Amino acid sequence: MSYVRLAAFAGVLICTLPTSVFADDTGFASAHDQVKSGGKSCFTSHAHSGTGEGKTKPAAKVAAIKSWYAYTAGEYGSDWARWAKSAGQRVTYTKADAGWSATVESRPCK
Repeated sequence: MSYVRLAAFAGVLICTLPTSVFADDTGFASAHDQVKSGGKSCFTSHAHSGTGEGKTKPAAKVAAIKSWYAYTAGEYGSDWARWAKSAGQRVTYTKADAGWSATVESRPCK
């Protein structure tokens, strides 16, 4: 195989990887009603939540989002577990002994 053909093959392979190898959707999301809006699919009423603690509010929020991600990815796959893409985001804080506690809630989207 010539270097040109090898490079072309590698280019095609790299271009197809992100859509085929890294896609992660368990199929369980179909159990919930969904709406398509703005180029994404979101659950209409089913939300997930996560909690976390930190010395500061931002640190507590990051920990809570990690908790939300872990649960959502475990149930529906990482395609659905993007906090920034989720709908109806809510964050609440509570003062804790060692800093802050945060609770996040939103509807998964992909």
